[in-house]
Amino acid sequence: MKRIVLFASGSGTNVENIASYFQENEEVVIEAVFTNRRDAKVIDRCNRLKLNLLYFNRNAFDKSDCILNVLKCMDPDLVVLAGFLWKIPGAMVNAFQGKIINIHPALLPKYGGKGMYGMNVHEAVRSSGDTQSGISIHYVNEHYDEGDIIFQARVALEESDSAEDIAIKVHQLEYEHFPRIIEELLN
Repeated sequence: MKRIVLFASGSGTNVENIASYFQENEEVVIEAVFTNRRDAKVIDRCNRLKLNLLYFNRNAFDKSDCILNVLKCMDPDLVVLAGFLWKIPGAMVNAFQGKIINIHPALLPKYGGKGMYGMNVHEAVRSSGDTQSGISIHYVNEHYDEGDIIFQARVALEESDSAEDIAIKVHQLEYEHFPRIIEELLN
């Protein structure tokens, strides 16, 4: 049995997509979803999907070993950041070396780093005039968006694409590829 723990800060569309993908797979279980926002829409999704959920604050995450100790007890095969916005503390990176992955809504190393998430990324891509965007699935290290890249997928952009259009195209890539890459890493 392979165990996954998901971290999310927002709406939880990737959490739901991952849960749906593994729903019939008896070899993979989502142990829990962790969130750092009391108002995150992922909470409603977890309730509806009957997924274990843990809310935590900043102190529990990076000022103490609270969340690290909970994770160690769960002993996940993979920790998946699915729209999680906080930087992972060094102690957690070290404890789960090669077991924490993230999805980024751009082709790293472009448009990565602190503050580059969600529409901020798509606005930057739009402003640059790039003719393509995509997703990067990467291992997490102690720096934002600098871990080794596992997988990238690209999508062509039209000159007329708005940041919202780019977001839609990129989300489709996330839904298509993220669960499959997770499954490959678990095998």
